[in-house]
Amino acid sequence: MAGYKPVAIQTYPILGEKITQDTLYWNNYKTPVQIKEFGAVSKVDFSPQPPYNYAVTASSRIHIYGRYSQEPIKTFSRFKDTAYCATFRQDGRLLVAGSEDGGVQLFDISGRAPLRQFEGHTKAVHTVDFTADKYHVVSGADDYTVKLWDIPNSKEILTFKEHSDYVRCGCASKLNPDLFITGSYDHTVKMFDARTNTSVLSVEHGQPVESVLLFPSGGLLVSAGGRYVKVWDMLKGGQLLVSLKNHHKTVTCLCLSSSGQRLLSGSLDRKVKVYSTTSYKVVHSFDYAASILSLALAHEDETIVVGMTNGILSVKHRKSEAKKESIPRRRRPAYRTFIKGKNYMKQRDDILINRPAKKHLELYDRDLKHFRISKALDRVLDPTCTIKTPEITVSIIKELNRRGVLANALAGRDEKEISHVLNFLIRHLSQPRFAPVLINAAEIIIDIYLPVIGQSPVVDKKFLLLQGLVEKEIDYQRELLETLGMMDMLFATMRRKEGTSVLEHTSDGFPENKKIES
Repeated sequence: MAGYKPVAIQTYPILGEKITQDTLYWNNYKTPVQIKEFGAVSKVDFSPQPPYNYAVTASSRIHIYGRYSQEPIKTFSRFKDTAYCATFRQDGRLLVAGSEDGGVQLFDISGRAPLRQFEGHTKAVHTVDFTADKYHVVSGADDYTVKLWDIPNSKEILTFKEHSDYVRCGCASKLNPDLFITGSYDHTVKMFDARTNTSVLSVEHGQPVESVLLFPSGGLLVSAGGRYVKVWDMLKGGQLLVSLKNHHKTVTCLCLSSSGQRLLSGSLDRKVKVYSTTSYKVVHSFDYAASILSLALAHEDETIVVGMTNGILSVKHRKSEAKKESIPRRRRPAYRTFIKGKNYMKQRDDILINRPAKKHLELYDRDLKHFRISKALDRVLDPTCTIKTPEITVSIIKELNRRGVLANALAGRDEKEISHVLNFLIRHLSQPRFAPVLINAAEIIIDIYLPVIGQSPVVDKKFLLLQGLVEKEIDYQRELLETLGMMDMLFATMRRKEGTSVLEHTSDGFPENKKIES
């Protein structure tokens, strides 16, 4: 008993996502805060100025949230019908919104009543934005028109009727006050110039356009519609640079990171993809519970807000770097204390005694030491252990199998205990690093409890699922062995055959080995 050797926990390589700098950067967010809105969240927009509040458009209300608040700090509800969009001005003081009744309203953040009302559209307005000079507003609606409004006079300046279907998205240039982009369900993205009263550029997206985004430099344009995200070079007359098809459903929203080096897209497939703007490859991905309609990033990517079709607003805040608390320095012993006795020379009659460090056994090792095999297995089947450190559970199962007592440890369990075993096997059986050990354990489980199937519906369902997984895994291994055998035969035929030695007699009578090359 005194010479018990603890179970060696084998380390298994973790097969999964490659850890990159993007993975570390985009995973550095806290657990999301979920806020329930009155309807589907169609638009989210961050204020460009501190304190970086954000406007959420849902149903017939526009809520203004503080960056870390879970309750709206201001609500604009002076709409006759559903509001579809709201955008901050560059200084963060004004907010323009479009609604289903065709109205465009201008709000002061410090007030509640609209400052201006622009009426001219006959159908729902889905996109509004401020021009670079801050004194004009661009709007697009379902009446196929795009309008330019003058804020001081509350008058319509220009109307463009070049689209042949709903205008659902748009943005204004941040550099040129006369240029703005619109996307429509007629599959086109058009660039308009207020100085020419007509579009100066048009590109064919190929699908109904749901979102457009113009890079800060104005040289690149991104359009999203259908399953495609397309990047266009505006300086080359709208030349298509790249077409991305990484989503499984319609892409609904686009967003740029603060540095401009990462492009984010949200889709109805409940995923947000992060692309590198240099290689246009997916470098990270977020998963959400429902289809995504809107997406926005705060200054320095400190907060990411996603609006979904079920009315849930998901808010993630970046983790703050932990500050090291200043601990009062404890006075340490003097230097002479540590070197005391270092120079002592051992004498002939001296006896050297080493005090070995005492090693404490883990709880499962104590149970194995006293032959409590069922209790040891129960400890490592605890959900805390199976989720965080499944390799410990697998190592104990392997040790019990080596001792020949695995069947005894698995037998005689009630419904709750056998459910723990089945849950662990179902979760980890298909992992290649655990399969050799767990397939044997699963076969033992099936042999023991097959005669009593039918007494518990919960156990029966998990039992049948486990049986199917075992059969499927065995079929996979059989196919892999067959493939390996065929590869060995191919390699053997490709390898040059070695020469064969033949024993011959020379003229002087001595035997000689001669090699015949085949």
